[in-house]
Amino acid sequence: MTHNTPLSPRPLRDLSEVHRRVLTTAQLRAHGVTTAELNEQCRPRGPWQTLLPNVVLLHPGPPTSEERLHGALLYAARESSAPGVPAQPTAEEPHGPVYAEAMITGLAALTLYGFSATPPLLSLDHIDVLVPRQRRLRPAGYVRVLRTPVLPTPRMVTGLPVAPVPRALADAVAELTDAEAVRRLLTEAVRAGHCEPAAVVRELTQAKLLNRPHVVDAVDSLLAEGRSIAEDRLYRMVREYGLPDPVWNVDLRLPGGPHLGGLDAYWPEQAVAVELDTRAPRQDEDALWSEYARKREHLERLGITVVYITPKKLRKSLEQQAAVVRTALMASGDRDPAAYVVVLPR
Repeated sequence: MTHNTPLSPRPLRDLSEVHRRVLTTAQLRAHGVTTAELNEQCRPRGPWQTLLPNVVLLHPGPPTSEERLHGALLYAARESSAPGVPAQPTAEEPHGPVYAEAMITGLAALTLYGFSATPPLLSLDHIDVLVPRQRRLRPAGYVRVLRTPVLPTPRMVTGLPVAPVPRALADAVAELTDAEAVRRLLTEAVRAGHCEPAAVVRELTQAKLLNRPHVVDAVDSLLAEGRSIAEDRLYRMVREYGLPDPVWNVDLRLPGGPHLGGLDAYWPEQAVAVELDTRAPRQDEDALWSEYARKREHLERLGITVVYITPKKLRKSLEQQAAVVRTALMASGDRDPAAYVVVLPR
């Protein structure tokens, strides 16, 4: 036995279907395929073909979208302790390799999430793969390598590690110059419930994309879309959980005095207000939060209870938010009467 002889070769039938069709050269060696055999199989018009550097497609036809995705991850994944071999299946991951420090992002990721505004996988010229910044990895073939200082926790979609939707959106938007395409992507992300507007804006800010006018315009539409959806959920919360009808979208003023601020819902008899916290993480976030805090403090000094609710809480825990508002309404009888304020339509 020489140092090139694989120890305990694993038969190809032990792998799941897609992993029998796309393997690295190191994995093939681990399965007993010699370099000479590999070269023979990958000859022109041979039964195998090189899909990417050190990644082999074990049939002669065009790769499927699934094969392209697995091939991209095999190319980009961090090597295991055995040189050139991506992490092997474990008891917890029996059906294929663990793609360490690599995940699908960009338009391919959004298509995997089910976005209708993205192209089919096979029509994409390239597939974006996100890896840590320190990795020495070059783009190759149809794989575009994107780097990040902090790798996010991936989500598993169809058995593949995929970047979270906000990060995948930012990576997709970075390469798009069509304002309408950007707007469609951001709007679908919020309307279909994939993520909250604030999370998208946070990623776009970190990617330094908010200096592009077409992105800023799309973000403005996104925030308007997010507020509209949150308002609809607030109406539904009041209706479905039997809360008293408030007055909607009002401004409060002291009689003959200053403007106290706008509110999304207000119960005058109980002096309870609800305001949607739809702040987006932009550069003026601290100043905007200070304005929120000053407004709340001023209203509560007047005896008005203010309940702040985020769109995310309305989406994920509508019943719990209704209970919070109901508790505030019930507690109003135990408080001193609030100051008289003028309620005006906003």
